[in-house]
Amino acid sequence: MIGHPPIYIAVISALLFAMISANAQQTPAPVEAAARALIEEKTQGLPGEVTTEISPLDPGNLLPPCPEPIAFLPKPTRAWGTFSIGVRCDSPVTWTVYLQARIKVINDYYVIARPLPAGKIIGPADLELRHGDIAALPYDVLTDASQATGRPTRQAIAQGTPLQARLLRIPEAVRQGSKVTVFSRGEAFQVSNTGRALNSAAPGETVRVRLPNNQVITGTALHDGTIEVGP
Repeated sequence: MIGHPPIYIAVISALLFAMISANAQQTPAPVEAAARALIEEKTQGLPGEVTTEISPLDPGNLLPPCPEPIAFLPKPTRAWGTFSIGVRCDSPVTWTVYLQARIKVINDYYVIARPLPAGKIIGPADLELRHGDIAALPYDVLTDASQATGRPTRQAIAQGTPLQARLLRIPEAVRQGSKVTVFSRGEAFQVSNTGRALNSAAPGETVRVRLPNNQVITGTALHDGTIEVGP
């Protein structure tokens, strides 16, 4: 019996492998749709006009097909600015991928209308209304003038500076001795832990936190009482 030439067998094998790989590959559309649906859910109620950009899943991915991809946000990520959103498959196979998302929130916000000294009580004449992407501004930017009016500044503030909670003396976000969530994030990762706050702090202020292993780290208090640790 005469067999096929080796080159013929190699070509046929390559074609069969390509066909099998194509049939077993996860198509990007369901993964991206799951991510977009979760972002739409998480951004409901945000002020202003919200727009979403999601990086596409690599069409050349080697993921097995998943009938129901499930999107999730790595805790304590919120749908704001630039962040990673996860999509996983639980059945019939398990895998997880992360896509980059960018949320723009176009809304009114305030900047300092003139140079202010430390201790200055904020009044309406000290604020100037602007319109733009507040998700690109510091986390604690204020969009309601009543949140600032009547409060003293913590430090001298230059004209044109976005109005931020950390620049004013406002109620504490973290109390000494309270249990807090600490997180650190980068372009494609986020890690979190819990600990005890060693000092009280308003949003934007520095907090020292003791972790369960007794390590003490320093971060910034956010409005929701979590602590962000820089790189």
